[in-house]
Amino acid sequence: MEAHQQGAMALARMLDGHPNVEKTYFPGLESHPHHELAKRQQDGFGGMVSFDIKGGRPAAERLFAKVKLFQLAESLGGIESLIEYPETMSHASMTKEARRDAGISESTIRISVGIEHPDDLIADMKQALEG
Repeated sequence: MEAHQQGAMALARMLDGHPNVEKTYFPGLESHPHHELAKRQQDGFGGMVSFDIKGGRPAAERLFAKVKLFQLAESLGGIESLIEYPETMSHASMTKEARRDAGISESTIRISVGIEHPDDLIADMKQALEG
């Protein structure tokens, strides 16, 4: 869990400052609306990171084609880093309105961070975002 959480924090920090990312969702970031609550209630912030990519679905599809370490899959909780597109994968059964009410748009990408070295995950995500 420690490696999972450390990687998620490092990746979230990089995403939060990236020019091709609209918004990053991770309770470990001080900018998250529930950061203080998570800090009080949890022993760490977990390994799930979501973000909204600038450019919507076309940008998301380009990102999925370029990542090398992240596997495109809906499964959660493994030791490998997974990336998914909630709009057509994990939340596809919800109506479009329900997804919007939940904050999920065509720009939203969800990551389950594994135990790979954070530097490797960051380098892979950067090259995919900038390519």
